[in-house]
Amino acid sequence: MRSTWVISGRPAGAADSAALLRRYYDEVASRYWNRPLSAAEVDEVVAEFPDDDITEPAGLFFVGTLDGRPAGCAGLRFVDGETAELTRVFVDPSARGTGGAPLLVAAAEEAARLRGIKLIRLDTRDDLVEARALYAKLGYAEVEAFNSEPYAEHWFAKELVTG
Repeated sequence: MRSTWVISGRPAGAADSAALLRRYYDEVASRYWNRPLSAAEVDEVVAEFPDDDITEPAGLFFVGTLDGRPAGCAGLRFVDGETAELTRVFVDPSARGTGGAPLLVAAAEEAARLRGIKLIRLDTRDDLVEARALYAKLGYAEVEAFNSEPYAEHWFAKELVTG
């Protein structure tokens, strides 16, 4: 039987959202430091990046469920009336390869489009090669740096086509 993804907008502070964000931060920080993080270290990372930038009205948050269980997420931060940033895109390792990431990004793009956003941009790191490949596959082009975030090493953007 084929697995089914369902993507929906959710508050970033909801229990399922918070659990996904914690798994996201655990993975990206562990990869950055080249070692597993302790629970206390993950707590510190979560505290360093509050979810208020992906909470209305500043942004939106999406949760993807795979066969009814929370398995992925994506955030959208509004920069101004025409630009948004895609952030915190994550699919649980057990659900990778099932098509969830493109669906999460598409949901964020559609929500942005409905709000009149014309450009979505994002930043990522060298070691997140899978993320960079995903964004390129989904039509994001590498662009000049648009921020000075300490963990950003690659910047991408995509113009949204309105229909």
